[in-house]
Amino acid sequence: MPSNRRTIRLNQLLREELANLLQAEIKDPRVRSVTVTRVEATRDLAYADVYVRTLTDEVSVQEAIAGLESAEGFVRRRLGRELHLRRIPDFRFHADRALEHVQRIDALLDEAMGQHREDAGD
Repeated sequence: MPSNRRTIRLNQLLREELANLLQAEIKDPRVRSVTVTRVEATRDLAYADVYVRTLTDEVSVQEAIAGLESAEGFVRRRLGRELHLRRIPDFRFHADRALEHVQRIDALLDEAMGQHREDAGD
């Protein structure tokens, strides 16, 4: 988790710029339905973990990540020109599984509440 405001702002800026660049500039069909959910850059900007989801089931997340990895050089060059940062981090792309975790927790809670109701009814 980022610890200072500069890192938080930078992560947000990278997320917004990456999302815009992916929608407007990348022609790879594997990347068309990708949304960037969050970015977590290291303090020294050596790396940034980029978490992504696909909006449709046409392309798997792994295929989308492969497309993102193949476009990384282009993305870094464009961001370097746009953001005027001393260093653009190397990106490490990951599937964002947060929604699946939330759904799993909801299902477990529903199951536990159903079990509780059954036990209370006995």
